[in-house]
Amino acid sequence: MSLSIGIVGLPNVGKSTLFNALTRKSVLVANYPFATIDPSVGVVAVPDHRLWKLSEFSKSAKTMPAAVEFVDIAGLVKGAAQGEGLGNKFLSNIRETSAIAEVVRIFEDEDIIHVANKIDPLHDIEVINMELIFADLETVTKRLQNLGKEIKQAKKEALIEEKLLGKLKPALEAGRLASSVVTDEFETPPCRNLHLLTSKKILYVLNKKSGGKNLDEIKNGATDERFTKLMDFIQENKAGYVIIDAAIEQDLKDMTESEKTEMRLGLGGLDNGIDNLIKKSYEILNLITYFTTGEDETRGWTIQRGWTAPMAGTAIHNDFKDKFIKAEVIEWNKLLTAGSYAVAREKGLVRTEGKEYKVKDGDVIEFKI
Repeated sequence: MSLSIGIVGLPNVGKSTLFNALTRKSVLVANYPFATIDPSVGVVAVPDHRLWKLSEFSKSAKTMPAAVEFVDIAGLVKGAAQGEGLGNKFLSNIRETSAIAEVVRIFEDEDIIHVANKIDPLHDIEVINMELIFADLETVTKRLQNLGKEIKQAKKEALIEEKLLGKLKPALEAGRLASSVVTDEFETPPCRNLHLLTSKKILYVLNKKSGGKNLDEIKNGATDERFTKLMDFIQENKAGYVIIDAAIEQDLKDMTESEKTEMRLGLGGLDNGIDNLIKKSYEILNLITYFTTGEDETRGWTIQRGWTAPMAGTAIHNDFKDKFIKAEVIEWNKLLTAGSYAVAREKGLVRTEGKEYKVKDGDVIEFKI
């Protein structure tokens, strides 16, 4: 399914370095029908230990992970909403993505110039978000103007949308993201149709540098005030974030897993930053993975949380929705514990589910059509 994360940021924050590190996790796009062959798009494998255990269990000839797209979007400058820099292209590229990963610097380095001549990650976020807000405000204002005739005719849909726009406009004018506006069940569909930039989920990617002065490091019993303010902002907005060293991840991208672990230990960074970013991005898109497994192939399939079995089948082929009869389902760990499908069936662990069944993360499914 075509769901993508747009990587955005001011110049010289490590955005392209991060994208280059991510593309080391790229998968063969020919195996993913939604994928675009474009140098600025990386179709990235979602790290999942369950997949490899199932593949080993089935002695599969091929193993295909679930995937998510990352899009490297041109660097933003202040005034993008008014067309500054690559403003219009920048904004249209973000509009086409499903969520946003905002990269901000949390390290100081005199050799890497910051566009604002200062390191202040919260200020960087405010600059980016305000450009998105300005663009959304223009969208909302134009829509209100175009809706005038239908409002005069007292059309039900127009009146609902007018109420929605009446909530969005003052929020945006106050510098708030569209995602902060609470919509009811009638307002949600027209809100989605507006394709507002600030209604998208935002994941903040805090880029640090090994050996540099990093704002998240504790000195004299406290972190830098700039980092404290940044974390306060993230918590207040209930936003997701990851801390990553993009330069290290790029250096590690061609190494084996054991070499990466050794290198991270030497640099004092135990976390796999790229894997953490991929997993977090998958989460903010509200995606889950189900599996199919056999001798030919074990594969992870990406679907939206809450999808029913016929909808989940469309990840494999669109025909599965209409031709769906039933699905045989078992949790991945129960299948492994049973040791074989035959034993799992004998124990009653393999269930037959119908059209109303909501697929769960980690289900192993065999569709009957």
